[in-house]
Amino acid sequence: MSQINTYITPCLWCKDDAIQKAQYYCSVFPNSRIINQHPAMVAFELNGTKFQALNGGVDFPYNESISFTVLCSNQEEVDHYWNTFINDGGKAQDCSWCQDKWSMRWQIVPQQLATLMMDQDRSKANKVMQAMMKMQKIIIADLEAAYNS
Repeated sequence: MSQINTYITPCLWCKDDAIQKAQYYCSVFPNSRIINQHPAMVAFELNGTKFQALNGGVDFPYNESISFTVLCSNQEEVDHYWNTFINDGGKAQDCSWCQDKWSMRWQIVPQQLATLMMDQDRSKANKVMQAMMKMQKIIIADLEAAYNS
C-alpha cells in the first residue's frame, strides 16, 4: 500500500456545544486556534495537534476509555493545565489524571516522571512509582525526593 499523507485527527462528539469546547481548549493551550467552523463541525488545533468537534445532537458522555496526555516540561506547566481544568468545574483523579468540566479525561504528566521511572536502578524507579501512586496532581519535587531517598 502506498503511503499517502494520511492524518489521524481525534473527533470530539458534542451535543450542541462544539464551538464552545473548541474555544475553551484553544484558550487553555498555547499556540492553538480555530481552523474553521460551521454549525455541525469545528476544526481546531491545540499546540500543533489537530482536533475536530462534531455537534451530533445527542449527548454521549466522555468516560475513562479515552484520555489525552499532556507532557509537561516543568511544574509550572503541570500546575497550569491541572489547575485550569480543576478550577473550571473539573475533577481531580489519581496518578496525574483529571477531568475537565465536560468530563474529558486528561493526563497531566511531567517529562521527569518517565525519566525517573525508567532509571536503571529499579529500587529508585520503584520509589518514584510508589510516590506517584499516592498523588493526584504530580509534584515533581516529591518524585525527586522519593528518587533520592
